Amino acid sequence: MEKKWADLSWEEKREERFRKWLEAPGVEFVNPEAKQAYQERATRFISTIKLEEPDRVPFFLPAGNFPAYYYGTTLMNTMYDYDELCRAWSSFRQDFDMDTAMGAGLVWPGRVFDRIDYKLLKWPGHGLAPESRSYQYIEGEYMKADEYDHLIQDPSDFWLRVIMPRIAGELEPLKYLNAFNPMSAIPMGFIAPFARPDVEAAFKAIIDAAKELEKWMVATAEASREEVVAGYPPFGGGFSGAPFDMIGDTLRGTHGIMLDMYRQPEKLLEALEKITPMTIDLAVSGADATLSPIVMMPLHKGADSFMSDEQFEKFYWPTLKKVLIGIINEGLVPMPLAEAYYDRRLDVIKDLPRSSTIWWFERTDMARAKEVLGDVSCIAGNVPTSLLSTGTPQEVKEYCRKLIETCGKGGGYILTGASSVEETTAENLRAMIEAAKEYGVYRK
Repeated sequence: MEKKWADLSWEEKREERFRKWLEAPGVEFVNPEAKQAYQERATRFISTIKLEEPDRVPFFLPAGNFPAYYYGTTLMNTMYDYDELCRAWSSFRQDFDMDTAMGAGLVWPGRVFDRIDYKLLKWPGHGLAPESRSYQYIEGEYMKADEYDHLIQDPSDFWLRVIMPRIAGELEPLKYLNAFNPMSAIPMGFIAPFARPDVEAAFKAIIDAAKELEKWMVATAEASREEVVAGYPPFGGGFSGAPFDMIGDTLRGTHGIMLDMYRQPEKLLEALEKITPMTIDLAVSGADATLSPIVMMPLHKGADSFMSDEQFEKFYWPTLKKVLIGIINEGLVPMPLAEAYYDRRLDVIKDLPRSSTIWWFERTDMARAKEVLGDVSCIAGNVPTSLLSTGTPQEVKEYCRKLIETCGKGGGYILTGASSVEETTAENLRAMIEAAKEYGVYRK
C-alpha cells in the first residue's frame, strides 16, 4: 500500500519533490535538447544539495534587477509594464548560459503599491529617482511596544485591523472593523462597519489592487513557463524567514525589537513562538505551487555584528531552527541567506539534519564554513557585490576560482554572489559562468 504524504519521512518527501523537480511533469519542452539540458541542470543541483559530486559546480547568477538594464530599460519601466518586464528577462536568459533562470517575480508591480498607498517601500518614481535600480525599505515601529498581547492572541486580526491600516494609506479605514468573532451568532457587530463609505473605499482599493496583481501574476507566470520549457529548472520555490526578522523588520523595527530584548524579553519570545507555525506555512504553501523545492530565506538581524552569541541562541536561533526543521519535514530545502558575517554562528547552525539545507553566505569566511558545515550542509556564495560592481572580469574569475577550489571539494558548493547586484556588467557575470565551467568540473 502506498504511504500517505504525512507518513513519509522527510527524506522520502524530499525525494518526491526532487523527482517532480527533475521530471517536470506536464511541461512541454521546446525540443528534446531543452529537456535534456533541463534534466542535466536539475541533476547538478540535486546532487550538490545531497553533498555529492555532480559533473561540475552549479551556479546561479546574482543578477538582481540587472536584466532590465541589460535589455535597455529601467526597473521603473518593468514595474509598470509587464510585457517590458518579461521581454527583458527573456532577453537576459537567452544571452547567458545559466544553470537556472531566476525569473522576474521579484520585480514587484508598481500599480499595486500605488493603489493601496503602500508605505513600507520607496521605489523608482515613488520616493526614489525614476532611474533608481532598486527599492528602499522604510523601517519603522508600525507595531507599538504595548501591542504584543494583541499580536499573540490573534495575529490575523492584529494584521488586518492594526498593521494594514498603518502600512497602506488607502486601507487605514480597516481600523474601524470589529473583530471577526466566531462566538457571536448574531453578526450585527461584524456587519455594521461596512456601511461606512471609507471602509467601502478601502475594500474597493483591495479589489482594484488584486485585479492588477492578477495581471502581473499571469505575466510573470508565463515568463517562468518560458524559462522552464527552454531548459532552465526553476530554483526559488518558496519564501520565508526568521521569526525574529519578521517582527524586527516589519512590525517593531530594529530600534524597537532591540529594546524589547531587554525590556520585555518574555513577550518577545512568546510572540516569536506564536508566529513560527505561520512562518512554516508561508514557505510550504509557496513551494507547493511550484516545481522547485528550494525555499529562499533572507536573514537580516542574526549576524555576528548585530547581537551577541547569547542573544542569538536565546532570541534568534530557537525559532529559526524550528522554521528550518518544519520546512525540512515537508521535504523542502531551506536556503537561508546569512547576511553579513556568520563566522561565530557556524558551530550553532550546523545542528540540522545532514544534506537538508543550503546555507548561502554573504561575507562569512568560506574556508571556515566549508570546514564546519561541509559534512552537514550545502553552502553557497560569496562573490562580493563590490567586486561584481567595480572589478574586472579577470578579477571576478580569479575570485570564483579560489572559491571553487576552497569550497567545491567533494561537492556541496553552489557558486553565486554575496547578494544580488544591479550595478554590474555582462562581462563580469559571464566571468562567473566561465569560472564554474572551467574550474568547477569534477569529472570529464
